[in-house]
Amino acid sequence: MKKRLLIANRSEIAIRIIRAAHKLGIIAVALKSDKDPDALYLKYADEIISAHDGLNEKPVFLDAPLIVKLAVENNIDMIHPGYGFLSENPEFAELCVANNLNFVGPSPELIRNMGLKTIAKDMAIKAGLPLVPGSNGPVKTEADAEINASLIGYPVILKAAAGGGGRGMRIVEKPEQLKRNFKSATDEAISAFGNGDLFIEKYIQNPKHIEFQILGDKYGNVIHLGERECSMQRKHQKLIEEAPSASVSTEMRSEMGEMAVRFAKSIGYYSAGTIEFILDEDGKYFFMEMNTRIQVEHPVTEMVTGVDLVDWQIRISLDEQLTLSQDDIKIEGWAIECRVNTEDVQNRFSPQTGLIDRISFPYGDDIRIESGVENGSIVTPYFDSMIAKIIVKGIDRNDVIKKTLSTLDNFNIIGLKTTVPFAKAVLKHNDFVNANYTTRWIDQTFNPELLEENEEEMIGALAACIMYASEYLQLSSDIPAYKPDRLNVWVLNKRLTY
Repeated sequence: MKKRLLIANRSEIAIRIIRAAHKLGIIAVALKSDKDPDALYLKYADEIISAHDGLNEKPVFLDAPLIVKLAVENNIDMIHPGYGFLSENPEFAELCVANNLNFVGPSPELIRNMGLKTIAKDMAIKAGLPLVPGSNGPVKTEADAEINASLIGYPVILKAAAGGGGRGMRIVEKPEQLKRNFKSATDEAISAFGNGDLFIEKYIQNPKHIEFQILGDKYGNVIHLGERECSMQRKHQKLIEEAPSASVSTEMRSEMGEMAVRFAKSIGYYSAGTIEFILDEDGKYFFMEMNTRIQVEHPVTEMVTGVDLVDWQIRISLDEQLTLSQDDIKIEGWAIECRVNTEDVQNRFSPQTGLIDRISFPYGDDIRIESGVENGSIVTPYFDSMIAKIIVKGIDRNDVIKKTLSTLDNFNIIGLKTTVPFAKAVLKHNDFVNANYTTRWIDQTFNPELLEENEEEMIGALAACIMYASEYLQLSSDIPAYKPDRLNVWVLNKRLTY
């Protein structure tokens, strides 16, 4: 009998997982939330389970007992958590295992150990990875934090020991700021993770964020698939990613990749994961953390390696052995991913909710679109503002920047503002072109005046007129009719096409 895979997630990542399941002959089952009852991903699933999570309750994607209950009642064999929500929640993974559900990811113990940053750092030290100077374990009180900060030297950064995604993090420039930031970081950590423990590190003021993608099976085989540059961030949230990184030389890639593999092997890691590094202004790198899930930005790695990471993630969970060796991994070309968020960039990136009247994406052999919306979709306030990812591949970095700009020019939306004008402004900026940007670039350099094209709605209206004319009036045979399925065209490259 075919395996039945429940996807404990939504939007474009749910569609991505559905495609991987179909490729493997697995039945894909989606969760329907009352907060997003007409979501696009539901159209792709083989079966739908209604969660009846109500508008005033927490969404089903955060309710581990409910997800497992629904899975058991519907004869589910496997659960894929996607990213965000419960994807790095060890209690959710434990609940799956306890109910004989195959959790697509590493073991609960690995998730827990890597989620507790102090434990992860201890394991990294044992594996010989370099670490940023910091506290030896959690700092329990403000007094402990003050002592550690004075020994490390300001500026420092407070981080939630059980955290991730930028939650429970505070930069402290001066001693007088420590007390206030310690309390706010603790409160946020408790609210987000149920654990208020903080640790403290030297704050590297203009770092680059480099992450290495790894794959490991249950038989001790681990490989890396090169690095991603994830430094274009706002409030610790990534907005544009690329692979490989212009800041990593061939020699450094080999060295860092070997360290990532050694660390994963030392902890017995299996599934897809990323080893996160921070790169300082002198080119020194330090282990930061490990993420035990598939990442939002995984497509850029797939584009330059031709390896289907979600496919392997599922196969590994089914006890398959990696058939790829490190020598099989070749990085060809360059790829850039732009996240499309419904946010008003000129108004401090404030979220936009409401109706998407019309939307159209570009398409082509070197373009990959992953989207969770279509014409008529409603963007609600209940979930993250990301509605799509635009991924482009080029021969080299200069080529992919040009292609990405051209691709963004052919994206159109009516109804809501998006971060596409921001992405275009960034890709044209000399700092990006010269790969001279860090995680603080947006704070230090970006301002709304950099948006050269702020008539987004006007451009979108013009595009809509063309689509209406093509679709209903058919004024010219030279204008191809607009087809809704083009919204979801997914061309990885010539070696991997769905």
